Amino acid sequence: MKQILHTLLFAGATSFIALGLITFPDQAVGASIHGLNMWWEIVFPSLLPFFITAELLISFGVVRFLGVLFEPVMRPLFRVPGAGSFGWIMGMASGYPTGAKIAVRLREEKQLTRIEAERLVCFTNASSPLFIFGAVSIGFFHDSKLGILLAISHYAGNAIVGICMRFYGHKEERNTTSKQTKKSGMPLLRALREMHRTRLREKRPLGEIASTAVINSIKTLVMVGGFIILFSVLTKLLYLTGITPVIASILTIILEMLSLPGELGLPIMSGMFEITLGSQMISQLALDDMFGMAIAVSFILGFNGFSIQSQVASILAKSDIRFKPYFFARILHGIIAASLTFLLYKPLYLNRQVFDYQHFPVTETVFSEQVNDLIEVTAIAGPILTIGCLALAAYLMLVQILKTKKNSA
Repeated sequence: MKQILHTLLFAGATSFIALGLITFPDQAVGASIHGLNMWWEIVFPSLLPFFITAELLISFGVVRFLGVLFEPVMRPLFRVPGAGSFGWIMGMASGYPTGAKIAVRLREEKQLTRIEAERLVCFTNASSPLFIFGAVSIGFFHDSKLGILLAISHYAGNAIVGICMRFYGHKEERNTTSKQTKKSGMPLLRALREMHRTRLREKRPLGEIASTAVINSIKTLVMVGGFIILFSVLTKLLYLTGITPVIASILTIILEMLSLPGELGLPIMSGMFEITLGSQMISQLALDDMFGMAIAVSFILGFNGFSIQSQVASILAKSDIRFKPYFFARILHGIIAASLTFLLYKPLYLNRQVFDYQHFPVTETVFSEQVNDLIEVTAIAGPILTIGCLALAAYLMLVQILKTKKNSA
Protein backbone atom coordinates (compact mmCIF):
# COMPACT_ATOMS: atom_id res chain seq x y z
CA MET A 1 0.00 0.00 0.00
CA LYS A 2 2.81 2.41 0.89
CA GLN A 3 4.54 1.81 -2.45
CA ILE A 4 1.26 2.41 -4.31
CA LEU A 5 0.84 5.75 -2.52
CA HIS A 6 4.41 6.70 -3.46
CA THR A 7 3.72 5.84 -7.10
CA LEU A 8 0.56 7.95 -7.13
CA LEU A 9 2.35 10.83 -5.40
CA PHE A 10 5.28 10.88 -7.82
CA ALA A 11 3.05 10.46 -10.87
CA GLY A 12 0.72 13.22 -9.65
CA ALA A 13 3.58 15.64 -8.97
CA THR A 14 5.23 15.16 -12.36
CA SER A 15 1.85 15.37 -14.13
CA PHE A 16 1.13 18.63 -12.30
CA ILE A 17 4.43 20.12 -13.45
CA ALA A 18 3.86 18.95 -17.05
CA LEU A 19 0.34 20.42 -17.16
CA GLY A 20 1.59 23.62 -15.55
CA LEU A 21 4.30 24.02 -18.18
CA ILE A 22 1.70 23.62 -20.92
CA THR A 23 -0.82 25.98 -19.29
CA PHE A 24 1.64 28.73 -18.23
CA PRO A 25 4.57 28.47 -20.68
CA ASP A 26 5.66 32.13 -20.49
CA GLN A 27 5.66 32.30 -16.70
CA ALA A 28 7.43 28.92 -16.47
CA VAL A 29 10.20 30.07 -18.82
CA GLY A 30 10.60 33.28 -16.83
CA ALA A 31 10.91 31.33 -13.58
CA SER A 32 13.38 28.95 -15.20
CA ILE A 33 15.56 31.83 -16.40
CA HIS A 34 15.43 33.35 -12.91
CA GLY A 35 16.67 30.08 -11.40
CA LEU A 36 19.37 29.72 -14.04
CA ASN A 37 20.64 33.25 -13.44
CA MET A 38 20.79 32.63 -9.70
CA TRP A 39 22.77 29.43 -10.28
CA TRP A 40 25.42 30.61 -12.72
CA GLU A 41 25.83 34.12 -11.33
CA ILE A 42 26.01 33.28 -7.61
CA VAL A 43 25.68 29.63 -6.56
CA PHE A 44 28.20 28.00 -8.92
CA PRO A 45 31.04 30.55 -8.55
CA SER A 46 30.63 30.80 -4.77
CA LEU A 47 30.43 27.05 -4.02
CA LEU A 48 32.90 25.59 -6.54
CA PRO A 49 36.09 26.70 -4.70
CA PHE A 50 34.78 25.25 -1.43
CA PHE A 51 33.83 21.94 -3.03
CA ILE A 52 37.19 21.50 -4.76
CA THR A 53 39.12 22.55 -1.65
CA ALA A 54 37.14 20.11 0.50
CA GLU A 55 37.95 17.23 -1.87
CA LEU A 56 41.66 18.06 -1.82
CA LEU A 57 41.85 18.52 1.96
CA ILE A 58 40.23 15.13 2.49
CA SER A 59 42.60 13.44 0.01
CA PHE A 60 45.73 14.99 1.53
CA GLY A 61 44.82 14.11 5.12
CA VAL A 62 44.19 17.62 6.43
CA VAL A 63 40.71 16.59 7.57
CA ARG A 64 42.23 13.68 9.50
CA PHE A 65 44.61 16.20 11.09
CA LEU A 66 41.68 18.38 12.19
CA GLY A 67 39.83 15.29 13.37
CA VAL A 68 42.50 14.43 15.91
CA LEU A 69 42.71 18.00 17.22
CA PHE A 70 38.94 18.54 17.53
CA GLU A 71 38.03 15.08 18.80
CA PRO A 72 37.80 16.32 22.45
CA VAL A 73 35.24 18.93 21.34
CA MET A 74 33.11 17.19 18.72
CA ARG A 75 32.73 13.81 20.44
CA PRO A 76 31.32 15.07 23.79
CA LEU A 77 29.12 17.78 22.24
CA PHE A 78 27.72 16.11 19.13
CA ARG A 79 28.83 12.46 19.38
CA VAL A 80 30.62 12.65 16.03
CA PRO A 81 34.36 12.24 15.35
CA GLY A 82 36.64 15.25 15.30
CA ALA A 83 36.69 15.13 11.48
CA GLY A 84 33.13 16.42 11.62
CA SER A 85 34.52 19.83 12.64
CA PHE A 86 35.68 20.28 9.05
CA GLY A 87 32.14 19.82 7.74
CA TRP A 88 30.77 22.16 10.40
CA ILE A 89 33.24 24.96 9.59
CA MET A 90 32.98 24.60 5.82
CA GLY A 91 29.19 24.36 6.01
CA MET A 92 28.96 27.67 7.87
CA ALA A 93 31.50 29.41 5.64
CA SER A 94 30.10 28.42 2.24
CA GLY A 95 26.46 27.60 2.97
CA TYR A 96 24.29 24.69 1.92
CA PRO A 97 24.65 22.02 0.61
CA THR A 98 28.39 21.91 1.42
CA GLY A 99 27.82 20.14 4.75
CA ALA A 100 26.00 17.26 3.06
CA LYS A 101 28.72 16.94 0.41
CA ILE A 102 31.46 16.72 3.05
CA ALA A 103 29.49 14.29 5.23
CA VAL A 104 29.10 11.93 2.27
CA ARG A 105 32.83 12.14 1.47
CA LEU A 106 33.77 11.43 5.09
CA ARG A 107 31.39 8.48 5.05
CA GLU A 108 33.02 7.18 1.87
CA GLU A 109 36.42 7.50 3.59
CA LYS A 110 34.96 5.49 6.52
CA GLN A 111 35.78 8.28 8.95
CA LEU A 112 32.13 8.23 10.07
CA THR A 113 29.58 5.52 10.75
CA ARG A 114 26.15 5.91 9.18
CA ILE A 115 24.60 7.22 12.40
CA GLU A 116 27.44 9.68 12.92
CA ALA A 117 27.12 10.90 9.33
CA GLU A 118 23.39 11.40 9.80
CA ARG A 119 24.05 13.43 12.95
CA LEU A 120 26.66 15.50 11.14
CA VAL A 121 24.37 16.34 8.21
CA CYS A 122 21.77 17.65 10.65
CA PHE A 123 23.84 20.62 11.82
CA THR A 124 26.39 21.32 9.07
CA ASN A 125 24.02 22.68 6.40
CA ALA A 126 23.56 26.36 7.16
CA SER A 127 23.19 29.67 5.35
CA SER A 128 26.49 31.38 4.57
CA PRO A 129 27.31 34.72 6.24
CA LEU A 130 27.39 36.30 2.78
CA PHE A 131 23.78 35.26 2.16
CA ILE A 132 22.52 36.34 5.59
CA PHE A 133 24.29 39.72 5.62
CA GLY A 134 24.59 40.46 1.91
CA ALA A 135 21.45 39.07 0.29
CA VAL A 136 18.90 39.14 3.13
CA SER A 137 19.92 41.97 5.48
CA ILE A 138 21.37 44.42 2.95
CA GLY A 139 19.89 43.28 -0.35
CA PHE A 140 16.29 42.77 0.81
CA PHE A 141 15.82 44.70 4.06
CA HIS A 142 18.50 47.39 3.55
CA ASP A 143 19.39 46.98 7.22
CA SER A 144 22.86 45.70 8.08
CA LYS A 145 22.04 45.54 11.81
CA LEU A 146 19.39 42.89 11.16
CA GLY A 147 22.14 40.55 9.98
CA ILE A 148 23.62 40.32 13.48
CA LEU A 149 20.32 39.10 14.92
CA LEU A 150 19.67 36.63 12.08
CA ALA A 151 23.23 35.25 12.07
CA ILE A 152 23.43 34.67 15.83
CA SER A 153 19.98 33.05 15.91
CA HIS A 154 20.80 30.91 12.87
CA TYR A 155 24.23 29.60 13.90
CA ALA A 156 23.41 29.25 17.61
CA GLY A 157 20.24 27.39 16.61
CA ASN A 158 22.26 25.09 14.38
CA ALA A 159 24.62 24.25 17.23
CA ILE A 160 21.68 23.53 19.53
CA VAL A 161 20.24 21.21 16.87
CA GLY A 162 23.58 19.37 16.77
CA ILE A 163 23.52 18.92 20.53
CA CYS A 164 19.92 17.66 20.41
CA MET A 165 20.73 15.20 17.61
CA ARG A 166 23.55 13.65 19.64
CA PHE A 167 20.84 11.51 21.21
CA TYR A 168 19.67 10.28 17.82
CA GLY A 169 20.40 6.65 16.97
CA HIS A 170 21.68 5.74 20.44
CA LYS A 171 20.13 2.26 20.44
CA GLU A 172 20.91 1.57 16.79
CA GLU A 173 24.50 2.68 17.10
CA ARG A 174 25.72 0.55 20.02
CA ASN A 175 28.96 -1.07 18.85
CA THR A 176 29.24 0.70 15.50
CA THR A 177 30.88 3.89 16.79
CA SER A 178 33.83 4.95 14.64
CA LYS A 179 37.27 4.25 15.98
CA GLN A 180 38.81 6.97 18.07
CA THR A 181 42.41 7.89 17.50
CA LYS A 182 44.76 6.44 20.09
CA LYS A 183 45.70 9.06 22.67
CA SER A 184 49.42 8.41 22.76
CA GLY A 185 51.74 11.42 22.62
CA MET A 186 51.01 15.10 22.12
CA PRO A 187 47.79 15.93 20.21
CA LEU A 188 49.63 17.96 17.57
CA LEU A 189 52.12 15.17 16.89
CA ARG A 190 49.34 12.60 16.70
CA ALA A 191 47.46 14.83 14.28
CA LEU A 192 50.51 15.23 12.04
CA ARG A 193 51.12 11.48 12.14
CA GLU A 194 47.53 10.72 11.06
CA MET A 195 47.71 13.29 8.27
CA HIS A 196 50.94 11.74 6.96
CA ARG A 197 49.48 8.22 7.04
CA THR A 198 46.39 9.35 5.15
CA ARG A 199 48.49 11.04 2.49
CA LEU A 200 50.61 7.88 2.05
CA ARG A 201 47.47 5.76 1.57
CA GLU A 202 46.49 7.98 -1.38
CA LYS A 203 48.15 6.22 -4.32
CA ARG A 204 46.78 8.42 -7.11
CA PRO A 205 49.11 11.02 -8.70
CA LEU A 206 48.54 14.69 -7.91
CA GLY A 207 47.10 15.47 -11.35
CA GLU A 208 44.50 12.73 -11.07
CA ILE A 209 43.51 13.83 -7.55
CA ALA A 210 43.02 17.42 -8.71
CA SER A 211 41.09 16.52 -11.87
CA THR A 212 38.81 14.15 -9.95
CA ALA A 213 38.13 16.87 -7.37
CA VAL A 214 37.18 19.32 -10.12
CA ILE A 215 34.95 16.84 -11.98
CA ASN A 216 33.13 15.62 -8.86
CA SER A 217 32.55 19.17 -7.63
CA ILE A 218 31.18 20.38 -10.96
CA LYS A 219 28.92 17.32 -11.29
CA THR A 220 27.43 18.08 -7.87
CA LEU A 221 26.92 21.75 -8.73
CA VAL A 222 25.24 20.90 -12.03
CA MET A 223 22.80 18.77 -10.07
CA VAL A 224 22.28 21.65 -7.62
CA GLY A 225 21.55 23.97 -10.54
CA GLY A 226 18.92 21.58 -11.86
CA PHE A 227 17.10 21.59 -8.53
CA ILE A 228 17.27 25.39 -8.28
CA ILE A 229 15.65 25.74 -11.72
CA LEU A 230 13.08 23.01 -11.00
CA PHE A 231 11.93 24.55 -7.72
CA SER A 232 11.92 28.03 -9.18
CA VAL A 233 9.43 26.81 -11.79
CA LEU A 234 7.47 24.69 -9.27
CA THR A 235 7.09 27.60 -6.85
CA LYS A 236 5.76 29.79 -9.65
CA LEU A 237 3.30 27.12 -10.82
CA LEU A 238 1.98 26.55 -7.29
CA TYR A 239 1.29 30.27 -7.01
CA LEU A 240 -0.33 30.56 -10.42
CA THR A 241 -2.64 27.60 -9.78
CA GLY A 242 -3.74 29.03 -6.42
CA ILE A 243 -2.34 26.19 -4.32
CA THR A 244 0.17 28.33 -2.43
CA PRO A 245 -2.42 31.00 -1.41
CA VAL A 246 -4.82 28.32 -0.14
CA ILE A 247 -2.15 26.72 2.08
CA ALA A 248 -0.95 30.16 3.12
CA SER A 249 -4.44 31.03 4.36
CA ILE A 250 -4.24 28.14 6.82
CA LEU A 251 -0.80 29.32 7.90
CA THR A 252 -2.22 32.83 8.38
CA ILE A 253 -4.67 31.52 10.99
CA ILE A 254 -1.81 29.85 12.88
CA LEU A 255 0.27 33.05 12.77
CA GLU A 256 -2.59 35.13 14.14
CA MET A 257 -3.02 32.63 16.98
CA LEU A 258 0.67 33.26 17.79
CA SER A 259 0.06 37.06 17.71
CA LEU A 260 2.13 37.44 14.54
CA PRO A 261 1.03 39.36 11.42
CA GLY A 262 -1.20 37.23 9.17
CA GLU A 263 0.37 38.87 6.11
CA LEU A 264 3.43 36.69 6.68
CA GLY A 265 1.52 33.55 5.69
CA LEU A 266 2.12 33.67 1.93
CA PRO A 267 5.83 34.71 2.17
CA ILE A 268 6.56 31.97 4.72
CA MET A 269 4.80 29.41 2.52
CA SER A 270 6.90 30.54 -0.46
CA GLY A 271 10.04 30.51 1.69
CA MET A 272 9.37 26.91 2.68
CA PHE A 273 9.94 26.10 -1.00
CA GLU A 274 12.70 28.58 -1.80
CA ILE A 275 14.31 30.71 0.92
CA THR A 276 15.50 33.52 -1.36
CA LEU A 277 12.00 34.14 -2.72
CA GLY A 278 10.43 33.90 0.73
CA SER A 279 12.93 36.32 2.31
CA GLN A 280 12.42 38.81 -0.52
CA MET A 281 8.61 38.63 -0.20
CA ILE A 282 8.83 39.20 3.57
CA SER A 283 11.04 42.27 3.06
CA GLN A 284 8.44 43.77 0.67
CA LEU A 285 5.61 43.65 3.22
CA ALA A 286 4.42 47.03 4.47
CA LEU A 287 4.59 46.22 8.18
CA ASP A 288 5.39 48.80 10.83
CA ASP A 289 7.26 46.37 13.07
CA MET A 290 10.34 44.35 12.08
CA PHE A 291 9.70 41.87 14.91
CA GLY A 292 7.40 39.46 13.06
CA MET A 293 9.40 39.69 9.82
CA ALA A 294 12.66 38.83 11.61
CA ILE A 295 11.08 35.77 13.23
CA ALA A 296 9.66 34.62 9.88
CA VAL A 297 13.00 35.00 8.07
CA SER A 298 14.79 33.13 10.86
CA PHE A 299 12.37 30.24 10.52
CA ILE A 300 12.72 29.82 6.76
CA LEU A 301 16.52 30.17 6.97
CA GLY A 302 16.59 27.32 9.49
CA PHE A 303 14.08 25.21 7.57
CA ASN A 304 16.28 25.56 4.45
CA GLY A 305 13.38 25.25 1.99
CA PHE A 306 12.36 22.22 -0.02
CA SER A 307 14.66 23.27 -2.86
CA ILE A 308 17.78 22.94 -0.71
CA GLN A 309 16.41 19.88 1.04
CA SER A 310 16.04 18.21 -2.36
CA GLN A 311 19.64 19.09 -3.18
CA VAL A 312 20.78 17.53 0.08
CA ALA A 313 18.60 14.45 -0.52
CA SER A 314 20.15 13.89 -3.95
CA ILE A 315 23.66 14.15 -2.48
CA LEU A 316 22.82 11.74 0.35
CA ALA A 317 21.25 9.29 -2.11
CA LYS A 318 24.75 8.33 -3.27
CA SER A 319 25.49 6.93 0.20
CA ASP A 320 23.68 5.00 2.92
CA ILE A 321 22.96 8.21 4.88
CA ARG A 322 19.22 8.58 5.47
CA PHE A 323 17.33 11.79 4.73
CA LYS A 324 14.69 11.62 7.51
CA PRO A 325 16.95 12.77 10.38
CA TYR A 326 18.04 15.78 8.32
CA PHE A 327 14.42 16.71 7.54
CA PHE A 328 13.45 16.46 11.22
CA ALA A 329 16.48 18.61 12.13
CA ARG A 330 15.36 21.28 9.64
CA ILE A 331 11.98 21.62 11.36
CA LEU A 332 13.75 21.73 14.71
CA HIS A 333 16.25 24.31 13.47
CA GLY A 334 13.49 26.54 12.10
CA ILE A 335 11.63 26.50 15.42
CA ILE A 336 14.76 27.06 17.53
CA ALA A 337 16.08 29.87 15.30
CA ALA A 338 12.70 31.62 15.35
CA SER A 339 12.53 31.25 19.14
CA LEU A 340 16.02 32.71 19.55
CA THR A 341 15.07 35.64 17.34
CA PHE A 342 12.02 36.19 19.55
CA LEU A 343 14.21 36.25 22.68
CA LEU A 344 17.13 38.24 21.24
CA TYR A 345 15.21 40.78 19.17
CA LYS A 346 15.29 43.53 21.77
CA PRO A 347 18.91 43.19 23.04
CA LEU A 348 20.51 42.48 19.65
CA TYR A 349 18.36 44.59 17.32
CA LEU A 350 16.37 47.34 19.04
CA ASN A 351 19.05 48.33 21.55
CA ARG A 352 21.85 47.85 19.04
CA GLN A 353 19.93 49.90 16.47
CA VAL A 354 19.96 52.95 18.72
CA PHE A 355 23.64 52.49 19.56
CA ASP A 356 24.74 52.05 15.94
CA TYR A 357 22.67 54.97 14.68
CA GLN A 358 24.31 57.39 17.11
CA HIS A 359 27.90 56.30 16.64
CA PHE A 360 28.15 54.79 13.15
CA PRO A 361 25.61 56.58 10.93
CA VAL A 362 27.42 55.80 7.64
CA THR A 363 28.20 52.13 8.25
CA GLU A 364 25.06 50.81 6.56
CA THR A 365 25.51 53.04 3.49
CA VAL A 366 29.11 51.95 2.97
CA PHE A 367 28.23 48.27 3.51
CA SER A 368 25.31 48.54 1.08
CA GLU A 369 27.53 50.05 -1.60
CA GLN A 370 30.09 47.25 -1.19
CA VAL A 371 27.39 44.58 -1.47
CA ASN A 372 25.91 46.23 -4.56
CA ASP A 373 29.36 46.37 -6.16
CA LEU A 374 29.86 42.67 -5.38
CA ILE A 375 26.48 41.81 -6.93
CA GLU A 376 27.37 43.71 -10.11
CA VAL A 377 30.73 41.92 -10.38
CA THR A 378 29.21 38.45 -9.87
CA ALA A 379 26.50 39.19 -12.45
CA ILE A 380 29.23 39.71 -15.06
CA ALA A 381 32.00 37.36 -13.95
CA GLY A 382 29.79 34.56 -12.61
CA PRO A 383 28.43 33.27 -15.94
CA ILE A 384 31.88 33.49 -17.55
CA LEU A 385 33.45 31.49 -14.73
CA THR A 386 30.63 28.93 -14.81
CA ILE A 387 30.89 28.33 -18.55
CA GLY A 388 34.68 28.11 -18.34
CA CYS A 389 34.54 25.54 -15.54
CA LEU A 390 31.96 23.46 -17.38
CA ALA A 391 34.24 23.42 -20.42
CA LEU A 392 37.17 22.41 -18.20
CA ALA A 393 35.16 19.58 -16.66
CA ALA A 394 34.16 18.32 -20.12
CA TYR A 395 37.82 18.34 -21.17
CA LEU A 396 38.98 16.48 -18.04
CA MET A 397 36.25 13.86 -18.47
CA LEU A 398 37.28 13.36 -22.10
CA VAL A 399 40.90 12.89 -21.04
CA GLN A 400 39.85 10.31 -18.44
CA ILE A 401 37.76 8.39 -21.01
CA LEU A 402 40.59 8.36 -23.55
CA LYS A 403 43.06 7.26 -20.86
CA THR A 404 40.77 4.42 -19.78
CA LYS A 405 40.35 3.22 -23.35
CA LYS A 406 44.10 3.33 -23.91
CA ASN A 407 44.82 1.29 -20.79
CA SER A 408 42.19 -1.32 -21.65
CA ALA A 409 43.42 -1.70 -25.23
